[in-house]
Amino acid sequence: MSKNKQWASKLGFIMATAGAAIGLGNLWKFPYLMGKNGGFPFLVAYLFFIVVLGLPVMITEMSLGRKTRHDPVQAYADIHPHARIVGIFGVLAAFIILSYYSVIGGWILKYIASYVTTAAAPDFNAFIGSSEPVIWHIVFMAATIAVCYFGINGIEKASKLMMPMLLVLLFVIIFRSVTLPGASKGLLFIFQPDFSAFTLSSVSAALGQVFYSLSLCMGITITYGSYLSGKENIPKSCMIVGGLDTVIAVLAGIASFPAVFAFGLEPGQGPGLIFGTLPMVFANIAGGTFFAILFFALVFFAAVTSAIALLEVCASFAIDSLGWERKHAALVIGTAITLLGIPSALSFGVLSDVTILNQSVFDFAGLVTDNILMPLGGLTMCYYVGWKWKPEYLLAEIEADGTKFRLGKLWVFCIRFLTPVMVGIVSVTGFYNLYLAIR
Repeated sequence: MSKNKQWASKLGFIMATAGAAIGLGNLWKFPYLMGKNGGFPFLVAYLFFIVVLGLPVMITEMSLGRKTRHDPVQAYADIHPHARIVGIFGVLAAFIILSYYSVIGGWILKYIASYVTTAAAPDFNAFIGSSEPVIWHIVFMAATIAVCYFGINGIEKASKLMMPMLLVLLFVIIFRSVTLPGASKGLLFIFQPDFSAFTLSSVSAALGQVFYSLSLCMGITITYGSYLSGKENIPKSCMIVGGLDTVIAVLAGIASFPAVFAFGLEPGQGPGLIFGTLPMVFANIAGGTFFAILFFALVFFAAVTSAIALLEVCASFAIDSLGWERKHAALVIGTAITLLGIPSALSFGVLSDVTILNQSVFDFAGLVTDNILMPLGGLTMCYYVGWKWKPEYLLAEIEADGTKFRLGKLWVFCIRFLTPVMVGIVSVTGFYNLYLAIR
């Protein structure tokens, strides 16, 4: 492997991998789920599943990437000829996810531009109901393509700049949010134990959030792992990334919900929290425009680092398995994803009457990835790595840096038995949600 296909530093690798995991789901979904499902008990359940599901899968994917030095499809093909399907699930998931994820990224850019030029948020419903989201979707994808165009060096430089800025902006927003009158209600919403709200559905929600929050089974960790030096401690790196992902998710809740409750607004709005509720908060506080720009810059950094990772998965497949040049791969695949995303960008406007299995184009794309491709990728990964291939081969790779992996036997047990059960629960839940959506 050539030098230019390796991370230049451990910090760059950690920042890029953390940036891939930390996205929009961390900034609004995790805090909301935590508050809705019992607060602190939900956090405990989430951390438990991080250990028994998140870290074992992340360690598996990262070590497989480093051992094979290949894209997800070719990496699994090295395990077993039939295992190629696992990598295909991941690449397809990344391709489709980015097509609608970039639409939301475009919304973020629109809000930044609106606050900078008019000192106010746009009318969200009017905006998404027009054709303008297509333009911002293209701009967001152009920025993502530009970073991937320059390869590992570009990704590393962008991540090392954006992730520290994300943390700084997050703490600034937190300081302003918790100093608002009545902010304590928002903190209680997140952290006050409410065991009556913690049910079996809460456990399922925590399990599913781990699966998606760490970007598992999208090919990202395999791809980034393939650029990793043999000297790096994989379990330690995965623990750092998982820890950062969780900490930022909790901090995002501290940044958002005290402000929401301070103004007596509804916290359970999903994306509407970012694009509808919080702009109302910013409009009613001193220096609101300034803090709005900081907040949406924060959200943009989180979104674009994840988008870069998703595009890199697809580009690495084209480079490794198809023999394309990087610049050609970034431009062609990035353009294809951009075109695929246009119907999603228009699904709230001129294509609002177009449905697939009773879902808008935007929602259907999410259903396919969240409920089919990623869960199936997780199950088949456990089958081929745990049973058709010896996990001990990866154990040797994990210990290649000379550090003894003391939990190696437990990790093998997880991959063979415990993790498949957890992923199976996610899969069943996903297919059930799909059934409810299309019936």
